[in-house]
Amino acid sequence: MSIQHTVVFRLVHDTGSAEEREFLATGRAVLSSIPGVEDFTIRRQVSPKSDLEHQFSMVFRDREAYRACDAHPAHTAFVAERWVPEVVAFQEFDFQEYDFED
Repeated sequence: MSIQHTVVFRLVHDTGSAEEREFLATGRAVLSSIPGVEDFTIRRQVSPKSDLEHQFSMVFRDREAYRACDAHPAHTAFVAERWVPEVVAFQEFDFQEYDFED
């Protein structure tokens, strides 16, 4: 069963800045290139109800693909080199379709 992995976050960079755009573009390039990542999207928060401004979303065909991405060197490098120093707040959500048959 597929997993939709979503992380919503706020950057240290000003909204609309070149640094913000570069972080998002790098995230897209790096993360979408990892085998098993499907339907990678970036969205911007439009509601004033949350101060988390961005969303990365991707789909994995199963838990094995999810775990492989999490351990992939490109993912771990992006987290260590970019995410940790540039993201000030975040929340992760991992969803599977609700199975009405169970």
